[in-house]
Amino acid sequence: MYTVHLVIAARPNIMKVAPVYHALSCKENFSVTLLHTGQHYDPCLSDQLLAELSLPAPQHNFAVGSGSHAHQTAGVLTAYEDFLQETKPDICIVAGDVNSTLACALAAVKLHIPVAHIESGLRSRDRTMPEEINRILTDQLASILWSPSADADANLRSEGIPPEKISRVGNCMIDSLVHLLPSIRKRAAWKSYAARPQSYSVVTLHRPANVDSPQRLYNIIKGLCSLADETQIIFPVHPRTVESLKRLNYHKLLSSHPSIVLIAPLGYLDFLSLVESAATIITDSGGIQEETSYLGIPCLTLRPNTERPITCTMGTNQLVEPNQLPEIYAQTIATTRSAPPKIPLWDGNAGIRIAQDLQNRLDSGIAI
Repeated sequence: MYTVHLVIAARPNIMKVAPVYHALSCKENFSVTLLHTGQHYDPCLSDQLLAELSLPAPQHNFAVGSGSHAHQTAGVLTAYEDFLQETKPDICIVAGDVNSTLACALAAVKLHIPVAHIESGLRSRDRTMPEEINRILTDQLASILWSPSADADANLRSEGIPPEKISRVGNCMIDSLVHLLPSIRKRAAWKSYAARPQSYSVVTLHRPANVDSPQRLYNIIKGLCSLADETQIIFPVHPRTVESLKRLNYHKLLSSHPSIVLIAPLGYLDFLSLVESAATIITDSGGIQEETSYLGIPCLTLRPNTERPITCTMGTNQLVEPNQLPEIYAQTIATTRSAPPKIPLWDGNAGIRIAQDLQNRLDSGIAI
């Protein structure tokens, strides 16, 4: 029997981990322990997402909570190390690029427990982003690197990762989307906001580079208000963004526009229901770039770079600056929407490939 620790932390991790949990649970020779670090833990939203993805409650929650990067990383590192002193698995699986990802990987390898990384090889080439540091270091620590795309493989090879450690498996977040798409389409969440399909845009913002900079945030708001003269905007506002809007007295700039609807963050199904029927998405999120590419929905990403360039070269994503929003939005709306692009291995079966790859490696001892 192989014992596995499967780590979740922030909400995007849950979507990435769910397909792997279900695929491993179908194998009789795996015992999977689901761990939550509590890095971004809202009981209501977290419990709702676990239920939507048919995941059990985590067996353990370290309840680390928010804090500076150093405090959060250190809190997860010490909490997981203490847990590992009591129970050592055959392998620790981490996902994505949050602080918990790096902290759990570091705690495991220090105790000679191999680490596998879901979503290996993504690179923005921007080391001012904490997530980029987490990605690079976690990939250097991992014994198994499960990548979503060919460009990610190339990144890993260029950093000296032995090819035998890398397995291209596809995109686990797309697995969760594919699995839940029928339920998502039944929600019709747009009805709650007096909207019509294909007649509104959805906005999400949360990255410090966008919401902590007074001038950049003002420029974004200016661009959104200009767009709202042409289309309804539905904006689920992240808690960090709410704080910035209030601190800078920008909140009324948005709330006073009759075509901008500010709402609280939504659950996974309701949010993707909004996205699936939108004309465009304006975001700084990484995962939304992938989901919109799968769905064939135009995505305007308010960032100078992306760790997911395949969403630009093969998907529906464009990188834009705030002052470009009105022009690029107009061009996007004027373009006839084509069938969703097909990105290799983004087919809903990444979790199954990961389970089989892990089975093969543990049975043979390859790269462990």
